[in-house]
Amino acid sequence: MKNAKTSLRELLSCVSPEERAEARLSFQISNRLDALMKEKGLSKKQFADAIGKRPSEITRWLSGEHNFTISTLAMLSSYFNKPIISVE
Repeated sequence: MKNAKTSLRELLSCVSPEERAEARLSFQISNRLDALMKEKGLSKKQFADAIGKRPSEITRWLSGEHNFTISTLAMLSSYFNKPIISVE
């Protein structure tokens, strides 16, 4: 098990602070989107239909690996009538 931990540390040491920050923000956005969907009681399909997207796109959004555009974030904020992200 020690080798696996060492390997993970080695892998993580190769990730730049910028890449870590990007990944963290991506997962925060997907978690926020998931929470807002649950708050409204929406399934992926219902949400996709409501905003004119395919359920597979919603799945990508919820994976935490999607690179959202500002336009998409604004549309989502408008749809939920709540902020998706906050800029300080």
